[in-house]
Amino acid sequence: MSKFRKNDSKELPPISTASLPDIVFMLLFFFMVSTTMREVTLMVQVKVPEATELSKLEKKSLVSYIYVGEPHRQYQNIFGSEPRIQLNDQFAQTSDIIDYITAEREARDEAEVPMMITSLKVDEFTKMGIVTDIKQELRKASALHINYSSRKTSVAE
Repeated sequence: MSKFRKNDSKELPPISTASLPDIVFMLLFFFMVSTTMREVTLMVQVKVPEATELSKLEKKSLVSYIYVGEPHRQYQNIFGSEPRIQLNDQFAQTSDIIDYITAEREARDEAEVPMMITSLKVDEFTKMGIVTDIKQELRKASALHINYSSRKTSVAE
């Protein structure tokens, strides 16, 4: 008889799943922290114009966006192909801007209201008349801090 004998009847021990819930919760927590939720579903096509002198906004939580552009194809049979204004997730008229700004102010803390910025994301081919109408309504609402969104010009040499 030998000292070492092969025992073929030995089974592998089962894999421990004790740490599995920890791993699942760690992944869940990671994706919850790193994912950003889209705030607005764009219903208009906006290709912002190019600019050379840009500055980045510091506190984006204080920014209220007004989108202006041609409606997407699925909305064109209802709203036409002329540039339209979008406030949050719905189309609006220029007369709705004052109510929109008032609602945005009420949703903020009183100390943040003077620092609020209204950002206009306007398609580069939109006529200036609708932008002027929006600016007039913003003046009536005393929203005088206006930002124009644009993309950086690509320098080709």
